[in-house]
Amino acid sequence: MSTPAESDGSRTPDSNLLNVAVQRTLAGGSETPVHRIKNAPGYVTPVFKGKQEQRSKVEAIVSRKGFIPRELVPNEVAWFYSYLGIDDNYFAAESDEVISDHIIALFGAKVLAYTKHDPSKLVIDLEKIDEATGATFIHTSPPGKTATEGPGSNCETRIDALFLDKSTPENAFRLETYRSHGSVSSTASQQLRCYFVTKCNFPENPPASTRTDGKTDIRTVSDPVFLEKASDNTLEIYQTIMWSVEQRYGPVIEVFQVEGSREHRLVIGYKMGGTSKFFSALSNLYHFYSLYSARKYVEQFSNGITIVSIYLNPLPNTNAPPIEHSIFQVMKEASLLYCLPDNPFFYAGSGEAEGHAVQEAVYAYCGWVFAQHFCNRLGPAYLALKNVLDESNPAHAEVLNDIKRRFREETFTRESIAQVIHAHPDLINLLYVNFAMTHYPEADEASQLMPTLSYQRLHTQQPLTDQELYDKIRRSASNKHELQVLEAFLIFNKHVLKTNFYQPTKVALSFRLAPDFLPEVEYPKKPFGMFLVIGNEFRGFHIRFRDVARGGIRIVMSRNREAYSINQRMLFDENYALASTQSLKNKDIPEGGAKGTILPALGAPPRLCFEKYVDAVIDLLIPGQSPGIKEKLVDLYGKPELLFFGPDEGTADMMDWAALHARSRGAETWWKSFTTGKSAETLGGVPHDTYGMTSLSVRQYVLGIYKQLGLREKDITKVQTGGPDGDLGSNEILLSSDRTVAIIDGSGVLADPQGLNREELIRLAKLRKPVGFFDVAKLSKDGYLVKVEDQDVKLPTGEVVLDGIDFRNGAHLRFKADLFVPCGGRPEAVNISNVAALVDTEGKPHFKYVVEGANLFFTQQARMFLEKRKVVLFKDSSANKGGVTSSSLEVLAGLALSTDDYVEHMIFKNGKPSPFYQSYVKDIQAKISENAAAEFHCIWKEHSRLQGAKARTTISDELSSKLNDLQAELENSDLFDDVPSRRGVMTKAIPKTLIEKVGLDALLSRLPEPYQRALFSSWVASHFIYKYGVNGSSVDFFHFARDLAA
Repeated sequence: MSTPAESDGSRTPDSNLLNVAVQRTLAGGSETPVHRIKNAPGYVTPVFKGKQEQRSKVEAIVSRKGFIPRELVPNEVAWFYSYLGIDDNYFAAESDEVISDHIIALFGAKVLAYTKHDPSKLVIDLEKIDEATGATFIHTSPPGKTATEGPGSNCETRIDALFLDKSTPENAFRLETYRSHGSVSSTASQQLRCYFVTKCNFPENPPASTRTDGKTDIRTVSDPVFLEKASDNTLEIYQTIMWSVEQRYGPVIEVFQVEGSREHRLVIGYKMGGTSKFFSALSNLYHFYSLYSARKYVEQFSNGITIVSIYLNPLPNTNAPPIEHSIFQVMKEASLLYCLPDNPFFYAGSGEAEGHAVQEAVYAYCGWVFAQHFCNRLGPAYLALKNVLDESNPAHAEVLNDIKRRFREETFTRESIAQVIHAHPDLINLLYVNFAMTHYPEADEASQLMPTLSYQRLHTQQPLTDQELYDKIRRSASNKHELQVLEAFLIFNKHVLKTNFYQPTKVALSFRLAPDFLPEVEYPKKPFGMFLVIGNEFRGFHIRFRDVARGGIRIVMSRNREAYSINQRMLFDENYALASTQSLKNKDIPEGGAKGTILPALGAPPRLCFEKYVDAVIDLLIPGQSPGIKEKLVDLYGKPELLFFGPDEGTADMMDWAALHARSRGAETWWKSFTTGKSAETLGGVPHDTYGMTSLSVRQYVLGIYKQLGLREKDITKVQTGGPDGDLGSNEILLSSDRTVAIIDGSGVLADPQGLNREELIRLAKLRKPVGFFDVAKLSKDGYLVKVEDQDVKLPTGEVVLDGIDFRNGAHLRFKADLFVPCGGRPEAVNISNVAALVDTEGKPHFKYVVEGANLFFTQQARMFLEKRKVVLFKDSSANKGGVTSSSLEVLAGLALSTDDYVEHMIFKNGKPSPFYQSYVKDIQAKISENAAAEFHCIWKEHSRLQGAKARTTISDELSSKLNDLQAELENSDLFDDVPSRRGVMTKAIPKTLIEKVGLDALLSRLPEPYQRALFSSWVASHFIYKYGVNGSSVDFFHFARDLAA
């Protein structure tokens, strides 16, 4: 807020500009500032000069329509114009006809209430909506209550949906709403709530800025109507909020106390599109604390910023806490509301007796998400079946998978878990207290003088011990299903190590979890650490298998509601499987395997979900030190953590933003290494496709097969999935000289038994165009191209292809060749259900050799099926690890170089790389080829030693596991503490270009110790095993270790 930013890099307004007689009082669990402002209007309503003339016309129209008796018309019109308290805005904006209709509607409502002999039944509901220009809503509204029925119950949610949530700088809507001063009639005390939504008209040529400091001048980005109405005081406040929003990713929330009154002004600024349904949710929030708003404004600015301003007053004659206390609770909970405005567990109502407070409701939502993923859905019946069946038998494995999937779908649904939460609000409250007693930040001296309501709630609620709470849950649950759901909340509480739940500003909720609760039957390999991130538009996970770990962040998109439900159920399992596979692939680099997944809600913008996910994770990586913005967390983990993110499906173009955002948040030492896959020219990334990094390792396996079997490449026929438009596909074409007979990619199927024209393939690979652009004139008479959009195509053999998409989807199962190199395609494209199609009627496989370039193209059972039929197959985690090696060395450069060195040597100048960069890329390419060749020979040698008794797939997995286990052992050993050995290994493990530029001593002082241990142990483990094989003895290791210092 108005405090200097510290290490987390959040910035704050320049308080000198707030010449509003600011005086601070400290309250609210942290140094929450409250500013005092003079008791003067924040907005000035221009007087409507034509009001009297309009009134005469309206009176004539009402008389002419005849609905109201003529003698009553002057009185009704006078009351409407003079005593109801409707703002001149309304009269200036509406036509005479509309106003006359509204007066008649008001009269009709009075007549109806009279016939019911109950003035409280007087309900007014006037509205006019034009989605292109704006809307007017006028309805009866009791102060301080959220209407659950009648006209007020959905008015604000409709304004959010129709206007505010859709606002962009090009098409924005501002809102003014206020409560009328007068009552509806002399016999009914109801007041009216008026809402005016108008389209912003930002001038094409805004006024020139008067500022000389380069900061945004609010007058240059404002709607002229706002400038006409806003007081100088309001402009100054909004100006300062705007600067904070520009420099911060999350919302900016400030409170101003109006001098000489109990009114408080809550002002919230955020970037357009940063949240949704927020304006309507805020009403529920302050009503909960028995506050009502006199006026509310939502202003939009052409630089993409939204500012909400609410004038809050306490309801008279209530038992609610004084506004001087509750306003800070509203501030705190507004930040939670910003993250989750659409929360089914936050009930509309006034006062704590009528629903959960926002904190309890958000906790309930997070527990709901946790329970959906982690209620143990398999249980003893599945375990018994698993023990009886043989998972290495493909048929058994398929049955087990089907049962597992069915258990997941049918046992705990989102709806059934929500029903349990709604049925036990008292238990959810106790579970929240149990959570908060651990994670609520310690009170500082100032807040002990005036503690926040949530702090008071915690200390008036008698906390139960874990055992007492479990016993209460056990006694309260009416069946086993309820018990498991409520137990999941307790498990969640006990395994949260740190969270941003109580941070004053945030954009999504993040939890660092200890993974001990994961059942071994489902997750046999225990992750090192995991994060759960929950936002309004998404949910996501991050799993890593070692302290120092790296992996891509994948966005899982859903085509429809059914696909979303499936993705939601399988999200954690998919994340776990991807991270586990990554850890097999990351065997000879310092970083262990990791993966992040983000599941956007249907229609949610993927980029917004990614940005919120990253920001929420960074909240848990950087110690907060800016009171009121990013404060210190309760950290049960107690050690610094480093995560390394990479590109994956849907996030390739977002890595630059994540690195720069980490830097803006204050991660000065690690922003350069936070993401890989960054732009080469602007951020010094090392693109895999440009330098063929992944293809280099795939190529080593192909060349290894040729060399071991004495084959000539030009005699080899090959089938390839993934076309010339992709990274792997294009580089495979450019690096090879075989006779390619078929290529399958997203655009269709290209085939020619005589061999595809290589010059044409190279042309497409250089242009990065799919096979759909192949010049068919260069096919032989037996060749063909079937595009996905084609139908009823006749092939040279006479076969008719009815549908191009169906043909493409199954084409990898129809071709025969010596070599198959998948360079693209969906995971599990070859599985136990279809792998038999790769063997002909005589039992002969379609391919002799398979090098799996694409991740997870074959399932494990499919690989074993082919190897049993003598196919020479090398799996993905061995063959395509070139990309992870390149990314690992990109991370090393980011950690090793200072920011100045990094900018000087890694970022391009005038579009050209520095000599250092070019040399470093060559070092990376050499390391990839060296590692791939070493692993290939190790697998080949072991397979030969066992005379084919063990499949290469199994040897590859065992090699990965042995490497990972040995690396973990070495990380925890004292071998690293032997300085000569350490220096000897580091000299070999760190690329020569980097050592020459920085010097070994400087490198060792800059690299974090956990990273150094990981680098040391990965180099020792991989070089020992590649040299001595998976059966290397202790004596072998003794000899090997003796020479490390050399």
